Amino acid sequence: MDPPPVITLSVTYPEAYPDVGPHLDIASAPNSPKHPLFDVSEDKSQLLDALQPTIAESLGMAMVFTLVTTLKEMAETLIADRQRQVAALKEVEARKVEEEENRRFHGKMVTKERFLEWREKFRREMAEKERRQREEEEADEKKKRGGKLEEKRLTGRQLWERGLAGKGDEEDAEAEDATIAVGNLHIES
Repeated sequence: MDPPPVITLSVTYPEAYPDVGPHLDIASAPNSPKHPLFDVSEDKSQLLDALQPTIAESLGMAMVFTLVTTLKEMAETLIADRQRQVAALKEVEARKVEEEENRRFHGKMVTKERFLEWREKFRREMAEKERRQREEEEADEKKKRGGKLEEKRLTGRQLWERGLAGKGDEEDAEAEDATIAVGNLHIES
């Protein structure tokens, strides 16, 4: 947070004071740091104008303390208003950045045609990937065997996964046993 600005209020009392308002002047204190939201030279006339109603209300009594308090409040109000403006601008900028960021995540709307198009493309990609993987596996096996091309024997798991398990010469023998077993089967009702 920035340090508060330092303001010097110069008061000159006329002969008829307190029946007449004092002569006021505002300046920044020497060697004081510049506040980013408050500049005495720019805000001087606005602050002095804000003191006029207080002077009019306080005629006939000592008013310097009241004027100092009013000046302090007006300067604080001015700075607070500017802080709100800066915060509002930052919020607007943040919303714009957020909207831009969110636009990146909005793609084309999904329709049946687009989905079918995507699905077909996906299936082709998966088939191509599977084909390349199979070719790589075959090339690796060929290297392991020293480049000899042999008949590839499948493992039991590979036979089962491909649905080839139990298909072969054994089926004929099992079929004969099954017909004998069916002949011995009695059905009761």
